[in-house]
Amino acid sequence: MRLDVVTIFPEYLDPLRHALLGKAIEQGILTVGVHDLRGWATDVHKSVDDSPYGGGPGMVMKPEVWGPALDDVAAGTTEGQVLESSLPHLDKPRHDDVEGVTARAYDAGEDSDLPLLIVPTPAGKPFTQADAQAWSNEEHIVFACGRYEGIDQRVVDDAAQRYRVREVSIGDYVLIGGEVAVLVIAEAIVRLIPGVLGNRRSHEEDSFSDGLLEGPSYTKPRVWRGLEVPPVLFSGNHALVDRWRRDQALLRTQAVRPELLNHVALTPQDQAVLDSGR
Repeated sequence: MRLDVVTIFPEYLDPLRHALLGKAIEQGILTVGVHDLRGWATDVHKSVDDSPYGGGPGMVMKPEVWGPALDDVAAGTTEGQVLESSLPHLDKPRHDDVEGVTARAYDAGEDSDLPLLIVPTPAGKPFTQADAQAWSNEEHIVFACGRYEGIDQRVVDDAAQRYRVREVSIGDYVLIGGEVAVLVIAEAIVRLIPGVLGNRRSHEEDSFSDGLLEGPSYTKPRVWRGLEVPPVLFSGNHALVDRWRRDQALLRTQAVRPELLNHVALTPQDQAVLDSGR
């Protein structure tokens, strides 16, 4: 997969070089190009914004800068700053690699030769785990990082000739710019690419993967500060452990995000667990 990010703050994307994303870059699974939008500005001040038509506060990012930038990225005529991994990772197999579990991809998303353009904006469609799963199959994703009052809407409309455009929001709040949202979305997508987390089993039980929040997790020691790990996890009965984890996910979802249960297929046993937790 190749990610291209267009921004006026290229250094903001440095976290994409770290941790598992950095390892994916080392392995050749991921390529990241970061492009300074001001490289397409034509005036002496390298300005990328202007006052809004109709009046109002703030500034709007200019179409005559964004348009050529997205044209060049779509055409592949600009490479930008290609990120390298921040630190070489240990060549150590993960536990699921040792077990010989084959990496599996999620079902493919859209069948198109056009790259995917993601525009983070509070006015966009909420970004979901289902989006991350579908987009983990993409070969080329471009991110447009808006600032100020956003990007002139004509840029987004015109880009639909060269991209599959998706305006997305990561939450019901407003950020200073799109860069933080890009970090969130990119990490959510890249971690699902086969080989990044070892295999699909590493994230099949994540929160939201089955419509529920993930239940609690535990590790050594068995007793810590007087708090004991639930005994069921030592039972050796995998079916019993799976049921316990399902129950915990149901109860946590009921307590924290009950609206999610409206979209989950519940068995009679699931419903009994929820009724007991009320």
